[in-house]
Amino acid sequence: MVRSYSNLWPTVVSWQNLVTAYTRCRRRKRYKPEAIQFHFNWESHLLRLQRQLVECSYTPGVYRHFYIYDPKKRKISAAPFRDRVVHHAVVNVVEPLFERQFIVDSYACRRGKGTHRALDRAQEYLKRHRFVLKTDIVRFFPNIDHELLLDRLARTIRDRQLMNLIATIIASGEGVLRDEAGVSYFPGDDLFAALRPKGLPIGNLTSQFFSNVLLDAIDHRIKEDLRVPGYVRYADDFLLFGDSKEQLWFWRDQLAAALAGLRLRLHESKTQLRPTHAGVKFLGFVLRSAERRLQQSAVRRFNRRRRRMQRDFRQGARTTAEIRSSLQAWLAHISSANSEGIRRELWRRLIFRKDGENDD
Repeated sequence: MVRSYSNLWPTVVSWQNLVTAYTRCRRRKRYKPEAIQFHFNWESHLLRLQRQLVECSYTPGVYRHFYIYDPKKRKISAAPFRDRVVHHAVVNVVEPLFERQFIVDSYACRRGKGTHRALDRAQEYLKRHRFVLKTDIVRFFPNIDHELLLDRLARTIRDRQLMNLIATIIASGEGVLRDEAGVSYFPGDDLFAALRPKGLPIGNLTSQFFSNVLLDAIDHRIKEDLRVPGYVRYADDFLLFGDSKEQLWFWRDQLAAALAGLRLRLHESKTQLRPTHAGVKFLGFVLRSAERRLQQSAVRRFNRRRRRMQRDFRQGARTTAEIRSSLQAWLAHISSANSEGIRRELWRRLIFRKDGENDD
């Protein structure tokens, strides 16, 4: 049973919530020029933002776009700092409401979950079952349908003012990923279906959270209706575990049908069914029941990132504190894998200079 909540708006726009949102937004961003500029007169900025929200005159700013390769080319859209404060303010209030509905085995962008919990759970299922089916969604964020997402959110959030703000945030991302979305038609569509607003900017906190809300219905379909015994989802990456190939292919078809109801498609070419003893690639690691290794693609991505950091440091575009934080996070990320040799080799290359000499 889905519970609904009203009268959330006063909490969203309260001074305490906005200060909390600002504090969370500033974490790991305190050395960014935009964060420094906002912090210089943060109380006045928050008061102005609060007034705009209360008066319903708030409008999102312009996104800044850049590309990353992780491993494929992805367009990241960064909202202005003030807008990111608003995103945090919204998520602060609504996240606990949806957490009560989410299943245990959804791991992306949830407190107490994350990559390593997902990897641990996947390895548990590798020990229990004979086969694993891996799949994901075709261009997930570019193809998230705005109308269907708002409908899912409105089933729980019955506060009109809050839903108006959420609709404004979602609409601000329309067309940002249009070039990556492609055109898909589903049963019952007319020629105008291609004009449906869709796409959430990769980089927004709200985008990550809203994607979990949208796919929550899929999670419940898999666990409660299909009763799949082993299931792990991280964003749009799915692992289904079982002891029958025929059963897993049937579940794949049911998953595809459920996703079509959300105007999303599975990657047929990336759908793989393997015996669990052969392991599975998941979230940058090669997993077996008793072993975890880094994928070579993950090492190559980090080496590219390392060279960018070294270049930025030479040019004065990154501080020592930023680099240290980034490196510590990545080394902690890979520490759970059998990666001692890789870490030793990477550490040897971590030389940062400002004199223009070669790094390698």
